[in-house]
Amino acid sequence: MRDLIKASSARSATKGDKMMRQDNNNARKIGKERRSIGIIGGMGPEATALLFQRIIAATPARDDSEHIPLLIDNDSRIPSRIAHLIEGIGEDPAPYLCQMAQRLEAANCAALAMPCNTAHHYAQTIQASIGIPLLNMVQQTSAILGAMGVTRVGMFTSPALKKVGVYEKSFTAHGLNSIFPANDETTLNLIRGIKAGQKPNTKTMAIVLDELAQAGSEVILVGCSELSLYSDSLPTTLPCIDSIDVLRDSIIDFA
Repeated sequence: MRDLIKASSARSATKGDKMMRQDNNNARKIGKERRSIGIIGGMGPEATALLFQRIIAATPARDDSEHIPLLIDNDSRIPSRIAHLIEGIGEDPAPYLCQMAQRLEAANCAALAMPCNTAHHYAQTIQASIGIPLLNMVQQTSAILGAMGVTRVGMFTSPALKKVGVYEKSFTAHGLNSIFPANDETTLNLIRGIKAGQKPNTKTMAIVLDELAQAGSEVILVGCSELSLYSDSLPTTLPCIDSIDVLRDSIIDFA
């Protein structure tokens, strides 16, 4: 089921992925008119660019005109999700996210996507503010994991997901259980460092991922778009699913 599952991990698309996607009809036929997708970006800017790069790499196209039309609103002024959800001191990002969604809808986008797992805490509010679909990365990732036949998912994600239960409802619907690291600060510091332009410490990542494996995880969910920047080289032997790649596939399929 999809090249993303066959590979047991959601890595960046290769030329082989393009051929498989084209041969299996996982993308629309080349040359057919595509629908524009709006990206609610800026969370963070580098992660937004990563999604753009992965969409380009995975799209079977012979010319510029055959790529997917994207409108990216990279408004980095969105209030911090970590400050609002974890620290309880920040401004609510929801009104900003709704304004971005409405701008993209007004620009004739057919659907929206948001490459930030934590921001999906506000997905229902965003969806209620617009008349076009928001391609829900959390729901789609949960469905992919459920189809793999696993039940125990190691969460290499922002601690905010645990605090507000971003994945819990969707996981329950697919018979999945989440396993988080015991020390929230370790992963949070990795994410903060990446946002500040620092390369994450491989040994620290290995400690977190080994803890998840020892706790019985059958698969690792890379559920933070900052961590997705390094999902190609995670120090673990467990299969990995990167939510950014799930969203990438959803965008290509919809367009």
